[in-house]
Amino acid sequence: MTIALKTRLPGGLGSRLGGTLIAGLSILGVIAFFSIIGPFFVDEVLAQVGSVRPRQPPGGDFPLGSDAQGRDMLALMVHATPNTLKMGLIAGVIGGGLGSILGLIAGQFGGWIDAVISVISDSLMTVPAIAILVVIAGNIEEMSTSVMAVVVASLSWMFTTRTVRAQVLSIRERGYIEVARVNGEGPLEILFREVMPNVMPYIVASFVGTSSAAILAIIGLEALGLGAQNEMTLGNTIYWAQQSSAVLRGFWWWWAPPIVVIAMIFVGLFLTSVGFDRFANPRLGRRA
Repeated sequence: MTIALKTRLPGGLGSRLGGTLIAGLSILGVIAFFSIIGPFFVDEVLAQVGSVRPRQPPGGDFPLGSDAQGRDMLALMVHATPNTLKMGLIAGVIGGGLGSILGLIAGQFGGWIDAVISVISDSLMTVPAIAILVVIAGNIEEMSTSVMAVVVASLSWMFTTRTVRAQVLSIRERGYIEVARVNGEGPLEILFREVMPNVMPYIVASFVGTSSAAILAIIGLEALGLGAQNEMTLGNTIYWAQQSSAVLRGFWWWWAPPIVVIAMIFVGLFLTSVGFDRFANPRLGRRA
């Protein structure tokens, strides 16, 4: 009974949208490969405080130089990037997963269940998340990357809930759902066999968007000094560069490498999200 979601796009638009998705996944793949393979070739000791002579310019044995704390910037990038990606992935899985489950339940069962979930998600969306994050981060005695990811995830599920719920409500009105009911399929069976396969592209797109927002929030907190300062992350690298007045002193290699990596992560996530969105939403494809 399941009707697969298919998008037929005019002219060469389908290939262009596919190119957008491929480009985004390629950028993310390169970053993931760098994060997985890099630590095997670069010793983590070089990224520790006082491991090398501080304030060395790029060149020689240190292609990206060293910072004011005596850390090899290349080693720091190699070991900080996977920690930042890990936090975004944890927040995306928890926030996107919770939002998808609540959206599926609200859209499929309706009634008071839908009303309660909708009221909670709509109410929390009006609260400035950054203010809550700052308060929570400022009152946690010992911050870690995992705790930061969970804190951000707890405030990133509402948009996914609304998106998935809206799609489920739309799919419930289609003819093949009524045929499934007539054939004796129960609510849970309809949810898993008929609804979920058609909502999956939206869930994937929401996961990418949630991960991107989580990484942005985490880097923002770290840049304010509210992150896990004892762990190597891209946001903490920027924070220590600010504390050392790297821009004013002309030490570009303290702040440029993390910003370039962060920019690549967001470009990859943006292109991937756009690709999934346009495949999942035929109207977006036609407007493009």
